[in-house]
Amino acid sequence: MNPNHRECIATGGGRAQSLHDTTPAACCFCRRPNLPSTLGVVIEFRHRIVDVHARKIYPARVQVDGQRITSIVELASDAVVNTGFLICGFVDAHVHVESSMLAPAEFARVAVRHGTVATVSDPHEIANVLGEEGIEFMLREAESACMPIAFGVPSCVPATQFETTGSSLDATAVARLLSDARLSYLAEMMNWPGVLSGDGAVLEKIAASKRVGKPVDGHAPGLRGAEAQRYVAAGISTDHECFALEEAREKARAGMHILIREGSAARNLEALWPIIAEFPQLAMFSTDDAHPDMLALGHINRSVARCISHGLDLFDVLRAASVNPVEHYRLQVGLLREGDRADFAIVEDLKSFEVRETWIGGREVARAGQSLVAYRAPATPNRFRSAVFSSSDFALRDADMRGRVEVRVIEAIDGELITREIRESLTPAAGVLEPDPATDTLLICVCNRFQAAPPALAFVRGFGFLSGAVATSVAHDSHQVIAVGTSRDAIVRAVNAVFAAHGGLVVVNDRETKLLPLPIAGLMSDRPVEEVAEAYLELSEMARALGSKLRAPFMTLSFMALLVIPALKLSDLGLFDAREFRFVPPIVR
Repeated sequence: MNPNHRECIATGGGRAQSLHDTTPAACCFCRRPNLPSTLGVVIEFRHRIVDVHARKIYPARVQVDGQRITSIVELASDAVVNTGFLICGFVDAHVHVESSMLAPAEFARVAVRHGTVATVSDPHEIANVLGEEGIEFMLREAESACMPIAFGVPSCVPATQFETTGSSLDATAVARLLSDARLSYLAEMMNWPGVLSGDGAVLEKIAASKRVGKPVDGHAPGLRGAEAQRYVAAGISTDHECFALEEAREKARAGMHILIREGSAARNLEALWPIIAEFPQLAMFSTDDAHPDMLALGHINRSVARCISHGLDLFDVLRAASVNPVEHYRLQVGLLREGDRADFAIVEDLKSFEVRETWIGGREVARAGQSLVAYRAPATPNRFRSAVFSSSDFALRDADMRGRVEVRVIEAIDGELITREIRESLTPAAGVLEPDPATDTLLICVCNRFQAAPPALAFVRGFGFLSGAVATSVAHDSHQVIAVGTSRDAIVRAVNAVFAAHGGLVVVNDRETKLLPLPIAGLMSDRPVEEVAEAYLELSEMARALGSKLRAPFMTLSFMALLVIPALKLSDLGLFDAREFRFVPPIVR
């Protein structure tokens, strides 16, 4: 045992107490920083236990020796036990760690505060920037995390042929990565048209995953009927993109696991919660993309509490939050049984699910909303060219413009990844179509950060800015620099600030330019969550002060470049119609 850690077996409140040393040395037994080894120390818990497998709640004495639960003894119904409930720890069944803007170990440090004991994560975002180097970075950083992170192999890098990425993973690379025992599954197959059309490269990736016995995640928003049946039949086992209950029911009836997503931009719990009662063995929870401010407040525990408030069965909800993802992805995570690894949470009650303590591998990693793990600075790999733009780079011109001109406008929808296509008439000024804040018709651009190219330009509605601009290098899925603003001058300031920092989030108003740097691939900060969440909240408030009513302006902006979600989106190559999978001109002819 590491001598920097001290243990005692003095019983207090019915449980052996662990004294955490503050020395920042890593424990040689668990290889995780600042966590005391419990080797040779029997820890006893006396609480009411929520047994999802037996579907009952009872007072119990639970003993943990080292990493594992050695015994669970049911006590008499009138036995004196501690307050709170011992439950299986929560599992996020689909999340992009990069979207938290935190490095993997720091993401884990905040997630465990909320009773999360594992996540299933697709490193798709960093793979689009750094390729296999990015995946290896995530795996390496996660080795020191206080929580298991099950990474998958990104299936769609690039996501489409209609955008420029920093790297690519072909079928050969995907098959090679799937043979790595550290990678658990084939991540979301966004190219559902390729699945349905029998695209050879797409089918080879799916076949490679089947050969090594790893599940295949799906991504098929709005896919229904016979096409959805064919998609499932190809071997796709999950979908986190359902936004309508009947769509989820159709896919569940075909045997697909339905992930109920509640993230920073896309929130589908209110539409989909009945699926837990109807298909309890197939439901799971996901955040998909959770920005640091949201993660600081809660994680899967918040979705669980909301489902309970809707009157759903407690055991069905907790099954979706723990058992189903552990079994589906074959995670090495305990489920509160004798012999299991000691991964669990103690919650205040079974309504709010406020987490008192989180234990992983027999070690207490969080208590009273605070992580017991110290921050550790990560490496900062990146790929970002240097560039300086001028106002003329963002001038949308057309030689044939006469009088008022009809333009296609992307309509952003708060809380959704989908957009609509609407039309608006604008009057050119000196041959240039300028944004019109009075009608919320703002200029949106995507600038290539990997190679020299002119910005792609279009118009967007729904951000509501009356002045200024925002920009970010988090732009799904290729992660170019995307910006929206009320004037070309404001956009220039915002975009140039992102390029100067080689990645980050920026808000420009009449007085100042504020930046949150993201030096890890232009996607993640190298700072502790407390600093990142505070800076992100400040920028979000600044963005809303420009006039926006969006709950998550930066997250919404980042999805304006996500070409696999209808209807209109913008890539670095131009305005894209995701319904017909083709480029369309911003000016209507």
